Amino acid sequence: MGFTTCDLCDANENLIGEGTLAVLPPVFRPFGKRAAFSGQAATLKVFEDNVLVRTALETPGNGRVLVVDGGGSLRCALVGGNLGKLAEKNGWAGIVVNGCVRDSAELDACDVGIRALALHPQRSVRKGLGYQEIAVTMAGVTVRPGDWIYADEDGVLVSRAKLD
Repeated sequence: MGFTTCDLCDANENLIGEGTLAVLPPVFRPFGKRAAFSGQAATLKVFEDNVLVRTALETPGNGRVLVVDGGGSLRCALVGGNLGKLAEKNGWAGIVVNGCVRDSAELDACDVGIRALALHPQRSVRKGLGYQEIAVTMAGVTVRPGDWIYADEDGVLVSRAKLD
């Protein structure tokens, strides 16, 4: 990928101080084949309902990162193996889920980067409720549509502008 989150933090300490670059707390577990990924954020806010997640992943990702604020729920999964395959097929760079995923072996076979709080075997409900392309706050960090997400083994960064 040509970046490490550590180097980006070191080179952009002024942006961290200004609040235009933030580090998500280290609560996200890695899944998927891509240990490192980056791209502009597309955002969703849902709660224990993954219909909008599927809808988003059915569209061309164009190297973006789907950021799903699932309210931190640990009661069901919002992304599973089928959605991981859909993300790969449609060119998404990654998915960050403030919630759970399932089908870990299937997700780890997908050429996409995934971060989530935990694993949970139960799927979500399917009502189609939620919001698309709005600012979401996860673990105290706000992510806006179009922000840049940088993730690797050391962490996940959210930047208002593309970093070099």
